[in-house]
Amino acid sequence: MAVRACGLIVYRRLRPSKAADNIEYLLLQTSYGSHHWTPPKGHVDPGEDDLQTALRETREEAGLQAAQLALVDGYRKELHYPVNGKPKTVVYWLAEMKDSNTEIKLSEEHQAFQWLKLEDACKFAEYEDMQAMLKDAHQFLCSRK
Repeated sequence: MAVRACGLIVYRRLRPSKAADNIEYLLLQTSYGSHHWTPPKGHVDPGEDDLQTALRETREEAGLQAAQLALVDGYRKELHYPVNGKPKTVVYWLAEMKDSNTEIKLSEEHQAFQWLKLEDACKFAEYEDMQAMLKDAHQFLCSRK
């Protein structure tokens, strides 16, 4: 059976405008393994639904409460890839910071965070499927009126 994880692509707008260059994405750097960069995410606990997991993991890993975020309707993306020879599915939603100055409080699982514009976020996110998802989320945001 596939390992299942869920997370949020957290973004903020630097100014209250719809301009594409106005958006930054939150990436966290793991404090283990290859120190890769990803949005907050984690494994589904027994009895949790996927969205509950995404919100809990974002709270645990970045210190962001559900009330500080606005989920974006209509965006949900699944990534599928192998980890240690086993299939893994990660489900992401898109969430905007209500206050772009809210402090990020990392857990011990991460050693750094950055707010990055799309181009830089794709450089930090080394995996092609993560880069494609960030580009897809950005296009989704830019196409909304």
